[in-house]
Amino acid sequence: MVISTLADGITRGIESVGDTVSGAFFEPVVRLGVTGLARSGKTVFITSLVANMLDRGRMGGLLPQAKGAIRAAYLQPQPDDTVPRFEYESHLAALTSANPRWPESTRSISELRLSLRVQPSGILGSFSGPRTVHIDIIDYPGEWLLDLALMDKSYAEWSAETLKKAALREEGAGFLTQAGDVDGAQPLDEVQAQSLSRGFTDYLSASRGAGYSDCTPGRFLMPGDLAGSPVLTFAPLPVPEKKARGGLYREFERRYEAYKREVVRPFFRDHFSRIDRQVVLVDMLGAIHAGPRAVEDLRATMADILGAFRPGRNAFLTQLFLGRRVEKILFAATKADHLHHTQHKALTEIMRAATRDARDRADFAGAETQAMALAALRATTEETILHEGAPLDCVRGTLLETGRQAAFYPGALPQDPAQILAPARSGATDWLDADYQIMNFAPAALTLKAGEGPPHIRLDKAAQFLFGDAL
Repeated sequence: MVISTLADGITRGIESVGDTVSGAFFEPVVRLGVTGLARSGKTVFITSLVANMLDRGRMGGLLPQAKGAIRAAYLQPQPDDTVPRFEYESHLAALTSANPRWPESTRSISELRLSLRVQPSGILGSFSGPRTVHIDIIDYPGEWLLDLALMDKSYAEWSAETLKKAALREEGAGFLTQAGDVDGAQPLDEVQAQSLSRGFTDYLSASRGAGYSDCTPGRFLMPGDLAGSPVLTFAPLPVPEKKARGGLYREFERRYEAYKREVVRPFFRDHFSRIDRQVVLVDMLGAIHAGPRAVEDLRATMADILGAFRPGRNAFLTQLFLGRRVEKILFAATKADHLHHTQHKALTEIMRAATRDARDRADFAGAETQAMALAALRATTEETILHEGAPLDCVRGTLLETGRQAAFYPGALPQDPAQILAPARSGATDWLDADYQIMNFAPAALTLKAGEGPPHIRLDKAAQFLFGDAL
């Protein structure tokens, strides 16, 4: 395993030489990874970002655009011929049709190349003329992201952690009963193994529906062509008194290691090792609505997965010989349009506090990090209504379930993030003095002027942080 890991590292280093030399001396390439946890809006983020880069009337916060440096933007075929193209046109059509709808969520990896013609500033820029900068956007399911934390965990460690979490969740009761009736030392029974795997998958699906973030392994929820294969037919088990050869525990342990080797490691090797910038989208409002345990689960998950991004600065020689490292990481709380703008600062501060551990580790490694609240596509408008004689700042939108227009007040987020994070860390099951609600809004019908992309909140600021310096 050590030799194969070393070989993978050498291969990545050699493959990166071509990309690095090409980017340094010809047309620079920024590889932007876009990921997130369930219901965070990755597909909408990419679609709106590309649309707003092609028609930049709403991108004043992107400094190269404000200064007139971006002369043109256009889409090109992505360089990876074996990776599906991100279906930008169909997703944009869904959002901008007469009856707008949210596009289908990410179910596999995809890529899109956005090319920009940029006029460099300064004396040299006046002589050199415009240059082309490529932004390669890599989209992948958030469920797969969590698997990267498994790479450093043995089956026994993962099983112990997973069973402990299941005991703290109502959704885990059924599977714990099922697993408790099993003797891992008994010979493998494939029917029993499949039953345990199905029970574990049902538990993961219920946990995700309840707002929890850590639902690994991710391919159990999105199996694709691996459905029914032995590499997805295992579950966590307590360590038996005797690990019998040919027993259920030993076989599950073998399949777990195969999952890491055959599913997780190739994904990490082929995609993560080539990412320069990363945005992690988070449905923080959804976690708050789900309760303190969901918030703590989200905080721990973000800290746990950060190491997979190999954060640090991308010096030229470091890229050339050791492969790329992630230079910038943006942690973005999505769906800011579900709140009145007077609460956006509070949401940002909660996001910053929740990602503090993750960002401290990245900053120490030399990466630049930032947290913000944004909405890639604004689905609501703001209004203030009178409630019991007092003004109440609300948002108005079309309810997804009924299609009716409604004004909505989700509750007041605290100015001090500790009021959210402290109960979460202490193991509280409910908020003591507040009730935070969320609504599912449908996308609003759009009437766009020439040169304008879809309306958003701080998407231009996110673009400036992620790749503004490269332009």
